Amino acid sequence: MIETADQIFVLLKQWVVGLLPAGLQPVAGVLLSVVAIIAVFPTLFALAVWVERKALGRMQNRIGPNRVGPLGILQPVADGIKSLTKEDIVPLSADAAVHFLAPVVLVVAVFMGFAVLPMGRNMELVDMDAGLLFFFAMGASTELSVFMAGWSSRNKYSLLGAMRAVAQMISYEVVLLLSSAAVVMITGSLSLVKIVEAQNHYTWGLPHWYIFTPWGCAGFVMYAIAATAETNRSPFDLPEGESELVAGYHTEYSGFKFALFFLGEYLAMFSISGLGTTLFLGGWSAPFSFLGWVPSWIWFFAKVMLSIVVFIWMRGTLPRLRQDQLMNFAWKFVLPLTMLNLLVAGLWRFLGDGWERWVVCSAILVLAFAVMGREGMRREHFGPRRYRYAE
Repeated sequence: MIETADQIFVLLKQWVVGLLPAGLQPVAGVLLSVVAIIAVFPTLFALAVWVERKALGRMQNRIGPNRVGPLGILQPVADGIKSLTKEDIVPLSADAAVHFLAPVVLVVAVFMGFAVLPMGRNMELVDMDAGLLFFFAMGASTELSVFMAGWSSRNKYSLLGAMRAVAQMISYEVVLLLSSAAVVMITGSLSLVKIVEAQNHYTWGLPHWYIFTPWGCAGFVMYAIAATAETNRSPFDLPEGESELVAGYHTEYSGFKFALFFLGEYLAMFSISGLGTTLFLGGWSAPFSFLGWVPSWIWFFAKVMLSIVVFIWMRGTLPRLRQDQLMNFAWKFVLPLTMLNLLVAGLWRFLGDGWERWVVCSAILVLAFAVMGREGMRREHFGPRRYRYAE
């Protein structure tokens, strides 16, 4: 019974495919998986939008959506209908073809990343030996779509927003790649399925997730920072800084094309949260051995949704950084620590089992964080805030 609940979607797919002729079964299996991904994640997107609007409303002492459906639960549906029926305005001087393709490229690239994520035991669309490389290759395409949107709009604000977004995404993508490289060093594989299997072990009921190691904890923190910047979420939402850029690279977009950008941003959050779950949080494995009876896909989506809640929490609590602060933070603090973490992961791998590697690796990371943090604060001359008012 437990095994059936865990593999319910796999068994259902096999039953449906088995009804078809043998020649059509491989294609039908892929199409069913694609349809499932296209159905599940936009549904989660609608739910996440409602949760974010209600949560931010509570943080800001507002009610939030409360008119359409119970507690405003149908507000995402109303917004979708409005986006579909709203007039699509394209500037006369814009490059119409590129202007149209930009949001489409963004959404397609993000959906492609879901193909290699193991969302449960035996629940991955494609088990590639280089699945991690494929994921990052698809993620890099989002930068192209952002630049396409800004350049094709023939709007200086859009172009500036696109350039800022590309500079930010490239800077933090380096951190994203290097923080993931530590996991590859320890696992010895680029396959996301094998990375999850390497963490699906228990000692005294506790999991062997990489986040519970010194290098894994540091790598996860760096990955989370870079993931927040990659998805343009607060406090790294500078490409959409309304105070200086109107709405950034999608200023000239309206109607359904703007909704596609909104959808792509949220799907990127799900995608990058799923990768972080796979790399550092054991993927679909249970947090304790005695909870192994819970279906694996429930654990995966629970971890992803918890990550989304953290994204929402940060948006409601942290102020936006300046552009120079954001870039300095990437190149002068996060990137050096991430590179040091690669050395620490190598030491962890070759020091062997024992308490010595825990002490050595932890000491290196804590000392480096303390020294670099203190030196960075000294250079920036941080001190008590002084409030001055006009005479």
